[in-house]
Amino acid sequence: MKVINLISGPRNLSTAVMYSFAQRDDSIVLDEPFYGYYLSAEKNRPGHPSEKEIMGTMQLSEKKVVQHIEALAKDKHTFVKGMAHHYLSKRPDFILQWNNVILIRHPEKLLASFSKVIENPTIDDIGIIKASEIFTYLKTEGKTPLVIDSDELLKDPSAYLKKICQRVQLPFTETMLSWNKGGIAQDGVWAKHWYKNVHDSTGFALQKTSSQPMPNRLRPVLEKALPFYNILKNEIVTND
Repeated sequence: MKVINLISGPRNLSTAVMYSFAQRDDSIVLDEPFYGYYLSAEKNRPGHPSEKEIMGTMQLSEKKVVQHIEALAKDKHTFVKGMAHHYLSKRPDFILQWNNVILIRHPEKLLASFSKVIENPTIDDIGIIKASEIFTYLKTEGKTPLVIDSDELLKDPSAYLKKICQRVQLPFTETMLSWNKGGIAQDGVWAKHWYKNVHDSTGFALQKTSSQPMPNRLRPVLEKALPFYNILKNEIVTND
């Protein structure tokens, strides 16, 4: 069985991709299993909604999270949705044997959406530097990850998912294109703060926050983010 490890930033359609894989009969999904570990170990961060509840209900040991993922993958393909900045090590060797997929979105759109929940995110909070570092690390180790883009996905979800499945060597199934409203059992306890749009959806679609402008106060964060985004942008699988 495979571990399909989605490494994303926040507000990137990562939850929708997780919902897509949750529709597969041959797979199980995990919602940000390293979140509790990140919150407990990273002190230089802003406060997160429900963080005490998250840390009180999740495994806080990175090693034990990894062991749990790999135990699940003995029986079924295991899709891990995770945030890039939750990987605190510069060399997360445990992902080398996984099928790694990095999901990106233009940081201006990401920041416009993210600031609705965390008002003043820093460059570290949106994960783009870490995603770039993980990409470089994996490439150096001969394990270049697949890089996908949320805007490319929305152009033609069926065609793009077929490409993704082909690259991770799983058969595509039409069930991945839709889900029921209201969430899935695997949602993290933080879903009430972040998942309203996807809970209201039944498939891939532009989110309500997609057309909202980024606050000018976040322009310095955007300027820091763009060089790292551009590194990854050159690697994306296009939907053509």
